[in-house]
Amino acid sequence: MIKTSVTAWYSRFKKSISYKEYWLCFITGLSLVLAYAPFSQWYLTLILPAFVFNQIQRQPPKKAAKLMGVFAFGWFASGISWVHVSIDQFGGLPLMLSLGLMLLLCLYLAIFPALAAYLTARFSKKRQLNLWLLPSFWLISEYLRSVFLTGFPWLSLGYSQIDSPLANFAPIIGEVGITALVIMINVNWVNLINRKKINRSKNTRYAVGLFLIVASLSVILGKVSWVLPTGTTTKVALVQGNIAQSIKWAPEQEWPTMLKYLDLSRVNFDAELIIWPESAIPAQEPTVQDYLSTVNRSALLNDSAIITGILNYNFESKEYFNSLVVLGKQQADDEQGYYYNHRNRYSKHHLLPIGEFVPFQEWLRPLAPLFNLPQSSFARGNYIQKNLVANNLHLLPLLCFEIAFPHQLAANYANTTDLLLTVSNDAWFGGSHGPHQHMEIARMRALEFGRPLLRATNNGITAVVDHQGQFIARVPQFQEIVLNAEVPLVTGKTPYSQWPQLILLLLMIIPLIIAKALERKNVT
Repeated sequence: MIKTSVTAWYSRFKKSISYKEYWLCFITGLSLVLAYAPFSQWYLTLILPAFVFNQIQRQPPKKAAKLMGVFAFGWFASGISWVHVSIDQFGGLPLMLSLGLMLLLCLYLAIFPALAAYLTARFSKKRQLNLWLLPSFWLISEYLRSVFLTGFPWLSLGYSQIDSPLANFAPIIGEVGITALVIMINVNWVNLINRKKINRSKNTRYAVGLFLIVASLSVILGKVSWVLPTGTTTKVALVQGNIAQSIKWAPEQEWPTMLKYLDLSRVNFDAELIIWPESAIPAQEPTVQDYLSTVNRSALLNDSAIITGILNYNFESKEYFNSLVVLGKQQADDEQGYYYNHRNRYSKHHLLPIGEFVPFQEWLRPLAPLFNLPQSSFARGNYIQKNLVANNLHLLPLLCFEIAFPHQLAANYANTTDLLLTVSNDAWFGGSHGPHQHMEIARMRALEFGRPLLRATNNGITAVVDHQGQFIARVPQFQEIVLNAEVPLVTGKTPYSQWPQLILLLLMIIPLIIAKALERKNVT
């Protein structure tokens, strides 16, 4: 019996070794997390995918899709492992079931890169794949990932390059364009190494030429200023309350939390603008009018403005909204400031599935606490809303997850926009790498749109970023603290901020044209 068991084990082990190409893809995908914050080894993204692309180069469509899918599964399994923190700690599910949900999420996300590989193989005329088709199909699949089932565009390859020379391309082609460049660079490595002797000299010239063009453009673009300083600054104070998620929605903690934010702000009223994080006021707006009036008067008396996250209930529609409201001074000579249901507010549009709304809630809510999290029944705000106005500053707001959607930002971007504002509560994810990736995404938005960005969070990462995506100031996570900073204002627009949809379309089409041209020249 023992001999039979050993034989069976050895047979399974030998079979697993025969799948070494799949293991290579999986381990490569797992390693890719190191390219993103907080590890920030950005050069890995320019090398690691090439190992996978090399594996799919001579494969039929289905095999290419499987190999890419295994790579993507490893990529997401390590990259978004922080999601499991919230499921495990607050979902009320057995460990095996919560791990099963993570497995399904990663398998779902892996479908999109697998689709890109399948289409690349399917539309390659020769037996050997035309890998130059991959950038276009990759962007198409990434776009689908950003819109299907409300979208989850997290961990896109371009975000890993926020501190690399490729970041200089962001004001022109955005993060999505940098993703295309990353794919092209990796394809170039494959084609540079795997050249037939008969074409090696010619193809080497093409490969080296591409590297030189990208490097040269990066240096040139690094010297271009798309926006100009106005010569003025504004003083801001971002309040990080550090409220534990386990007590955030406890009724007895409502007033202690609200008083904490007011006390932390009172000693910072010399700031023109004070920002509180998402749902800093853990109560419905109509029920705390006396408190809001007190905060409003305090801000007005000190010639300051406060923007805070709050929950609102609309009595007419009987809907709840995850909102931001402006208290204190709004326009010049403003003597009233806030009043209930004033228009100087923002309601979150892009809601997080399960966390803020539950699809098929009639069936899912009875199953587990995961589907009955506090405040998980919000309605959507409009896709396009006016910028907030606080102390004569115009701020384009995005709540938490919304910062990952550049087209929503572009739709609300105006000539008068002075600052980008994002607030969040990442306490759901503890000390994981999730908040660091979230901050990385926010930095990319500032660089793409050429505007300083304020990011206030409950427990970190709270930071102020300039129009080049670089930190002006930041404070440590998991501390009750106020970040004070002087923010230089700028004017002008980046190319990407004006034509993001057109740029995305061109980025999908142009690589296809290049791929077919190279195919005719036998450089694939």
